[in-house]
Amino acid sequence: MPARSQPLTPCALPPCSAGFSLLELLLALAVGLGLCGAILQALLADARVGAGLARVQRERSLQQRSFELVRGDLRRAQQVVLASGQGAACSLGGRQPVLHLLTAEGPITYSLGAPPSAIWRGQVLMRCGPAFGLQGEPSSGQAQNRVLIDALAPGGFQAEPLGPGLLRLRLEQRFEAGGVDRLRSELQLAVALAGGG
Repeated sequence: MPARSQPLTPCALPPCSAGFSLLELLLALAVGLGLCGAILQALLADARVGAGLARVQRERSLQQRSFELVRGDLRRAQQVVLASGQGAACSLGGRQPVLHLLTAEGPITYSLGAPPSAIWRGQVLMRCGPAFGLQGEPSSGQAQNRVLIDALAPGGFQAEPLGPGLLRLRLEQRFEAGGVDRLRSELQLAVALAGGG
């Protein structure tokens, strides 16, 4: 007679592997999405900080470049007059003269005020004077009025005497959006001052 099989009992069956329940899957999905969101927020914050630092570096280099141009003009100047635009070779367009230099190539006037067009941010520092040739030397041609730097705070470019033969230049920019809202630079140089306004 054939052997009779034993009835199966729940204890004799291998453990059931039914997988994850719907609740467990939804919970894992929610945790994963939360983690991805946190990582994305961290990456976006890092990108904003990087963009802000790049902007500060760019603006700082523009300030240094502006100072270098003014320093070069002051080296060539035979006479330096503060806060006077008398004898300027260009129309100042209502801007306030800050520095007037007499050079062998012609007068150079730095003025602060409203921009000549809407492409510039805030107040601008304008340079009215001889243009530069291909080799970087000033030409003796007609004077040009050009924006040197923009986004200046009110009174954002100052030239003030510190004593006999010493001049301090200050430059301050103000920004509207996020990050650093002000950026200041200062330069002191020896010059032969003729007088002030």
